[in-house]
Amino acid sequence: MESLSRSVIKNEMDIHLAIYRAARQARTMDFNPVQISKLKTAISELGHNIIKYAKKGMVDLYRIEDPKTGLHIIASDKGPGIQDIEQALADNYSSSGTLGLGLPGVKRLMDGFDIQTELGKGTTVTITLYK
Repeated sequence: MESLSRSVIKNEMDIHLAIYRAARQARTMDFNPVQISKLKTAISELGHNIIKYAKKGMVDLYRIEDPKTGLHIIASDKGPGIQDIEQALADNYSSSGTLGLGLPGVKRLMDGFDIQTELGKGTTVTITLYK
């Protein structure tokens, strides 16, 4: 797994930079426009969750070749963690008054999705999109 970039997420501009870096890399790897749109949407959702719940975090981008060529994104923070992951992954659930489509939507858009969280220590969401 080849590390391509790390974006510190503290504000809206940082999210846009992470999206730009991922989309640029996806284009160089010949991802199609629909895949690039999915990637941009997923990173936007994860970045906004970082700001909303943890105030600061990271989005790391990796190129993978096994089992297929793709991009692997790890969004991590040291925020409060998620009390109930199952509930957070349910459509229309929101702890902050939004539509509650973020994490379930990200999961549906990506080829791979994993979430690890510990209360008081933070959350790491790992997503994968294959070419």
